Amino acid sequence: MKTNTYQHFFTGRPTPEIAQDLLGRTLTYQGPNGKVGGLIVETEAYLGEDDSASHAYGGRRTHYTESLYGNPGDVYIYQIRSHYCFDVVVQKAGEPQGILIRAIEPTINVQQMIKNRGVQGVNISNGPGKLMQALGIQSRQMDGQSMSDALLSIDITSKTKPQNIATSLRIGINPAGANYQAPLRFYVAQNPYVSKMLKRDADEENHGWEM
Repeated sequence: MKTNTYQHFFTGRPTPEIAQDLLGRTLTYQGPNGKVGGLIVETEAYLGEDDSASHAYGGRRTHYTESLYGNPGDVYIYQIRSHYCFDVVVQKAGEPQGILIRAIEPTINVQQMIKNRGVQGVNISNGPGKLMQALGIQSRQMDGQSMSDALLSIDITSKTKPQNIATSLRIGINPAGANYQAPLRFYVAQNPYVSKMLKRDADEENHGWEM
């Protein structure tokens, strides 16, 4: 039943809509030092073989990216230089669309996340590589697993509601790519844990959530 619930949530509507719906939901990892996690505050949508920024662009399908072609709700973990990043696979199997979780606001076992990162404040998890380090995930061991079974999962049963959702170009995308200008990055407006959020623009009291 849990598997069916995940697959229903991550299909049946456009990927950008799912990416926005993930804002305010809780990402958790049941690690060796206990559960850690936080509220998702920033996502990016990747639209498969026709998206020049996607790992599957042009029909590329390799052993490394195979998980992206899996079932909705599967985990796709990949490495950029020394950093690990996490996508949740969306849409039906064989259609390689995914949503990158770019940043979270720590809410569960925050002290352990600080210890994992070696820093405090917004730099704990205000970027895709940072949040994985904060969770304590530094391998591809869970790549390809369904979140219905994996130690890494997103609670799709409840959410904290953003006051406003902002949209922009994706970060770190090749400007020469055909889809560079696509507004497929979504974030909780004024949340201080959003990557590249300026302190003067952040809502230090409510973090951009409805109260």
